[in-house]
Amino acid sequence: MSIKKKEHQEIATQLSFALYGAANRMNRMHKPFLDPLGLTFPQYLVMLELFNGTPRSVGELGNKLGMDTGTITPLLKRLETSGKVLRQRDPEDERRVLITLTDSGDELRAALWSVTDKIRSACRLTEEGLEQLRDTLNNFAHPAAE
Repeated sequence: MSIKKKEHQEIATQLSFALYGAANRMNRMHKPFLDPLGLTFPQYLVMLELFNGTPRSVGELGNKLGMDTGTITPLLKRLETSGKVLRQRDPEDERRVLITLTDSGDELRAALWSVTDKIRSACRLTEEGLEQLRDTLNNFAHPAAE
């Protein structure tokens, strides 16, 4: 009867632990910049995507951001309550809700892109290093269809 050698396992060697820590750090880094603007990190991501063009359907936004309807709908409701977006039924398809930026939401454009630049600087990676990390994480999060 042979006894198998137990491998030394530590949480610090786990990919899931590294990703969890990186995601938490990214949230914490954004907080001091987003709090004065009245935004959470997920709301910030929604706003950045809306700066690429509106109107956008809730479904399209959710797909682009990897958020299901149960996640993105409350975010959009809070953004609407704060006056940053407007939610309206699509006149051509009542089942769809379209999201547009209000003037107040659009006025945040420069401030939010400035947050992106501040975070890039705080990461202390070269531009090439940031691109490689981003591409690696995107490939991991959205693998090509097999």
